[in-house]
Amino acid sequence: MSGIITVGLDGTDHASAAADWAAQEAERRRSALRLVHAWVWRPTDEAYVGDRAAEERWVRNMLDEARSRVAREHPALDVTTELIVDDPVPTLLAEAARADMLVLGSRGYGTLTGYLLGSISMKVLRHAAGPVVMVGKPHSGAPQQAQEVVVGVEPGQIGDAVLEFAFSAAAERGATLRAVNAWSVPTALAWSPGSLYLADEANGLEQINREVLAETLEPWLDKYPQVEVVKHFEIGSAAEVLLSNSAGAGLVVVGRRSHEAGLRRLGPVTHAVLHHATAPVAVVPHDCPPR
Repeated sequence: MSGIITVGLDGTDHASAAADWAAQEAERRRSALRLVHAWVWRPTDEAYVGDRAAEERWVRNMLDEARSRVAREHPALDVTTELIVDDPVPTLLAEAARADMLVLGSRGYGTLTGYLLGSISMKVLRHAAGPVVMVGKPHSGAPQQAQEVVVGVEPGQIGDAVLEFAFSAAAERGATLRAVNAWSVPTALAWSPGSLYLADEANGLEQINREVLAETLEPWLDKYPQVEVVKHFEIGSAAEVLLSNSAGAGLVVVGRRSHEAGLRRLGPVTHAVLHHATAPVAVVPHDCPPR
């Protein structure tokens, strides 16, 4: 682990909320907090009030104010800032590769506002080499340690990095981990009549899926014996089941599949959770290296 949590700031209230959440997380993990802003001066032919020096002063003041605010609330925290002269996407991707996690602000959250993640955030989420946490609304006061950490589990598909992140987050908080698995009845094209007969003889599809979920979680239960785990097993849409179980969560953890070079997507479940969950959402690449 690098021992660094990085926040991408842009001067908005949502980014400030991300910094506040990240400061609490850094304090829990005894990590350093890094506040960064990517900036490139791009004068245009149109009339523009201001100049390069004025804009740079505004950016540096924004970083200084964010650092001062965090330092007041967390005086023992190691907080640094950096103004990086580069475009936001490559800057944030580089930060995600070197930090334990990258934290960004989300412009919208909930079922009414939905679909308000910025284009920069979406590009970073698709390509980041490490965990990216999206924080959608202000957090104040002491950390909510009793709130559950919720993780979506898809046996056979989810990578070890996703469960490692979720169990570690629950352990750091002293929180319960809710492992959510949604399943559906396979179509006739997916299973032969003989396979369905054998599944029925083995106490049905539900029992088989429960056993697979238990096997998936078993190594992590051994590694994190202090974490209380609730196994939630439900038939239905994966996105709907995960969202319905994360209403009171302190953090929701979802995975992002690995793809061939040049093709990156979040997947429908991760996409839905990012746009509609009210809790901070951590997106962890399945092939994320150990942190």
